Amino acid sequence: MIFDTHAHYDDSAFDEDREELLGGMNDHGIGTIVTIGADMKTSAAAVRLTERYSFIYGAVGVHPSETTGLTERDMEQLKEYAALPRIVAIGEIGLDYHYPDTDREVQQHWFARQLELAKEVCLPVVIHSRDAAQDTMRIMKEQHCEEIGGVIHCFSYSKEQALQYVDMGFYIGVGGVITFKNAKKLVEAVEAVPIERIVLETDAPYLSPEPERGRRNHSGKLVYVADRVAGLKGVTVQELIRITEENARRLYRMEADV
Repeated sequence: MIFDTHAHYDDSAFDEDREELLGGMNDHGIGTIVTIGADMKTSAAAVRLTERYSFIYGAVGVHPSETTGLTERDMEQLKEYAALPRIVAIGEIGLDYHYPDTDREVQQHWFARQLELAKEVCLPVVIHSRDAAQDTMRIMKEQHCEEIGGVIHCFSYSKEQALQYVDMGFYIGVGGVITFKNAKKLVEAVEAVPIERIVLETDAPYLSPEPERGRRNHSGKLVYVADRVAGLKGVTVQELIRITEENARRLYRMEADV
């Protein structure tokens, strides 16, 4: 069964049909989903979804673009969430320098702080890094992320950087972008990274793969991603799905059911 390692099923894009959509995931060949927090509100929503659906697990954390105004009280709340049995990671956290008015110092502070939190609670991390390759790697090294582990979500850098992350014990998250015509850099990274370090993700409701690009994404569309990655790695789609599911369970430390 396909394991979607990164989705946002609390998003308002699913408000009209969330229950129906999630209720039909088995028919799409989806076995497990991790729904990801992006701020305090959506982290709480992730917790609620894990309580409602037996095949959904959660990650809690604050996206770099949402770090303004965070407090240590928020970190304590995340720590409480992290103790719940179906919360399997801290994320998504990281750096995003895409917009010119970004407060980089604030982002860096809370990235480092949430990495510390992950160490405190002994959970892997889900890292978002956009236009911030050097600072992301620097902070990860300073925080000894090789002791934490996790996944680089929606990987967008070079194959050389991908292999650096793999050497640190991280997985590479691959989603709909791999099907885009302009995805040359990601294709090169996927070709270079060992198949045992690749996991599938949607980032639903965002980043739908071709031929669904521009429409709302959901986990059932991962079959297009699996087909593309299987072709790049020279394995059958069924084998790719099996391997990436095993990878995801190792990533989230779910070798035995949580």
